[in-house]
Amino acid sequence: MVIAIDFDGTIVEHRYPFIGKIRPFAFESMEALQVKGHRLILWSHRAGAKLEEAIKFCRSHGIEFYAVNKNFPEEIWEGTDSRKILADIYIDDRNLGGIPSWGEIYKTICPEEEIPTARAKKVWWKG
Repeated sequence: MVIAIDFDGTIVEHRYPFIGKIRPFAFESMEALQVKGHRLILWSHRAGAKLEEAIKFCRSHGIEFYAVNKNFPEEIWEGTDSRKILADIYIDDRNLGGIPSWGEIYKTICPEEEIPTARAKKVWWKG
């Protein structure tokens, strides 16, 4: 499944142009979705340096997106077509009714699975 995920207000609390606090279980849930084979697309209003900042932030927390503001990595936008991302699911804090918790999001997408808990912490001496 292709899942388009907003950044500000969804992965992190909304503090644009800054990066807000991580929403609880955001990265654990996204990692678990990727392990199950889902393709995650970062779908953000951010552009330029602010977008790169968000990408690096997610990468530093273990999430590498399939694509960023594109339908697939190789897509080249020429400004003549729609920028709407084609996805099976859109996760955004601007949904009608607001954004549910990441636990609820994961349980909706993977009802047969347990909700992911805190990731195993890396121990500095084990690299």
